[in-house]
Amino acid sequence: MTTYLLLAAGVAVPVSVVALVVLARAGRAALVPALAGLVVLVALTAVFDNVIVGSGIVAYDPSRILGARVGVAPVEDFSYAIVAALALPALWVLLGRRRHR
Repeated sequence: MTTYLLLAAGVAVPVSVVALVVLARAGRAALVPALAGLVVLVALTAVFDNVIVGSGIVAYDPSRILGARVGVAPVEDFSYAIVAALALPALWVLLGRRRHR
């Protein structure tokens, strides 16, 4: 349980919280599309993770996961999708949009 829990709680949660703060400070124009993207990405992750875990392409050591699942996919498997959906738009905001001339 320690490995995936450390990844989810030790990295994904703090990065996601910081990203949400950055997006919220940037305003609705940044936050709303990022949250919409988050919903879509988590839904797609749920579908495809269930396919790859259910078919046996990917397997998880039961002693290293929390045990909570969305279908057959462990909840820790959603960490990357959540961080990506929030951190990438936050980086876009922080770095600013650069125009090519």
